[in-house]
Amino acid sequence: MKALKSIFVFAIFTFYSSISLADVHTTKYLIFVENGKQAGEQIVQRDDNGLTKVHFIFKDNGRGPELNEEFRLAADGTMSDYSVKGNSTYGAVVNESYSRKGNQASWTSTSETGTKTIDGAALYVPLNSSFEIASIAISALSARADNALPLLPTGTLAQVKVGQLEVVKGQQKQMVQLLSQTGIGLSPNFMWATIGEKPRLFALIVPGYMRAIEEGWEANGDAMLAVQKAAENQVLNDWARQLQHPLNGLTVVRNARIFDSDKAKVGAPSDVYVLRGRVTAILPAGSPTSGAEAEIDAAGRILMPGLFDMHGHVGRWEGGLNIAAGVTSVRDMGNDNTQMQLMLDEVAKGVLLGPQVVPTGFLEGESPFSANHGFVIKTLAEAKNSIDWYAQHGYPQLKIYNSFPKEILKDTVAYAHLRGMRVSGHIPVGLRAFEALDAGYDEIQHINQLMLNFLATPKTDTRTLDRFILPAEKTAALDFESKQVKDFIARLKAKQISIDSTLATFSFLRQRDGSVNEPFATIADHMPPDVKRGFSVGTMKIDDEITHQRYEKSYAKMIAFVGLLYKAGVPLVAGTDELAGFTLHSELALLVKAGLTPAQALQVATRNGAIYTRTQNDRGSISVGKLADLVLVDGDPTKDIEDIRKVSAVITRGFLVYPNEVHKTLGIKPFVTGVPELKALKQNSK
Repeated sequence: MKALKSIFVFAIFTFYSSISLADVHTTKYLIFVENGKQAGEQIVQRDDNGLTKVHFIFKDNGRGPELNEEFRLAADGTMSDYSVKGNSTYGAVVNESYSRKGNQASWTSTSETGTKTIDGAALYVPLNSSFEIASIAISALSARADNALPLLPTGTLAQVKVGQLEVVKGQQKQMVQLLSQTGIGLSPNFMWATIGEKPRLFALIVPGYMRAIEEGWEANGDAMLAVQKAAENQVLNDWARQLQHPLNGLTVVRNARIFDSDKAKVGAPSDVYVLRGRVTAILPAGSPTSGAEAEIDAAGRILMPGLFDMHGHVGRWEGGLNIAAGVTSVRDMGNDNTQMQLMLDEVAKGVLLGPQVVPTGFLEGESPFSANHGFVIKTLAEAKNSIDWYAQHGYPQLKIYNSFPKEILKDTVAYAHLRGMRVSGHIPVGLRAFEALDAGYDEIQHINQLMLNFLATPKTDTRTLDRFILPAEKTAALDFESKQVKDFIARLKAKQISIDSTLATFSFLRQRDGSVNEPFATIADHMPPDVKRGFSVGTMKIDDEITHQRYEKSYAKMIAFVGLLYKAGVPLVAGTDELAGFTLHSELALLVKAGLTPAQALQVATRNGAIYTRTQNDRGSISVGKLADLVLVDGDPTKDIEDIRKVSAVITRGFLVYPNEVHKTLGIKPFVTGVPELKALKQNSK
């Protein structure tokens, strides 16, 4: 930690010394993660010559970006020149610049080069940047009567005021405003700004994750959070009301071909009856109807049980993405505990559009590399207290993380088992996967954690980026026929250790700048332009073609390893840890690439999901008495796994949701056109 601080101080000194002799005006923001630990800062320096320099650093969970920016503003408040250099979250080199001369704009980065002729104001959106870009947007938008600003390379940013608050620092007081911006990303962006002729960023709060607040005003964070949550609630509640169509009374889904998740095959056409969120009857298609008040004609579509994403970090804004993808259950693998309790309540009440969440208790150890949510502990007593809290709040599983003290791992796992909880996670630093099995793990997260079992040594610091670099560098040369590998697979099978490989997530290990990351290639053209653009940004430091080819081979072998596990009888679950909804579909496609049939991959995402969340009495298959978590799909995903993206309707928690409505709300091009309509029926006489 001391060495890290020394490097940071030197970087800041160098940064300061490069400022010209003109008067300099400095604004400093402190960045905190949700448990109150400072994880970064942003220093903005403006001189009287019109030059602004920004130093931005954020480190959480052993990773994070560090960036240096310089820019000048044009008369309209947008940037005339801009450059940023540094490193991204996973160490990729950031080197991006933009310039506008007259009506000609040009930009270049490690992943793209572009030019455009423009008239009037337009704000360039960097691929990697500090929060100061938001400050520029706030000021430029405030000067426009229509509150809309064209973006480069494409798009339009809009801004509205949704709240305000008086904040206090000692004897100082000022009013700040809460703004909502739309046009970048898949949900509104909320930020706090000063009030006046040229407003600028005052604070940026992501509930349940982080706060960036102007230095000295940090004590106002909770008050700002309360106002922001109220504003967010209004939007989220409106979405839930507009996009969830209640199924009132007995509803029949006619002429649907049910996917049998136990047998991994599609059955004969059937009529499925739903009442109060549960399946009440399943009859052959065309059977006489008695008492149904509404019907949905499936027209021969395949009816899937709701899918499980077994590795989410659930947020309030992504629920629509999950539901629209047919994901009706998500196992959350680590969250802010207060935020999680809020979301569980909101989904249960129907005021938040989202899947049913199975929460996993997150348990981390104290270190400079800690992930800072859930509970961060130092002692066995603290670990047991945390487990007690999770058990009392209905968490069926515990997740151990990188910095957890290895000396108390076995006793911690035993106590969690005593409280009736499954235990999974990353492998704590200083241990390898086989030692986690010795300690009693029931499941292992991520393909890299499996590979590190063979590649790491007890001295490897797996809290750093080495946990990604080492598997990318060395898996290509790993001999899967070796005794070490075969013995490990045999042990996983014997203990029936479930594996949450998140293959789609780890595609980033071999992605080069400028190429679309494979899991998003199929959906890229459906996304808003700025989201699509982000799919081509590499995150690993890949300097040359030789390194790229080695990383490609390593990733291919990781996929093959998951296939070996399945063939050996090791249970798999399907999780994302990435863009909600869409990445689960990509995960299933990669399971097929690993050697599973499409039907077997669907079985992993349905039956196995229920088994390893201990919800099989309610979910995972379509049968009488179970929850009516039902997904109508165009095409046949049991033959072509890509057809799982063609979800036309979803029933869950007593609501009908049309994915095309959700996607239009989020600016996404729908994947299906015609949808099965809900129609009222005349009451039949008894």
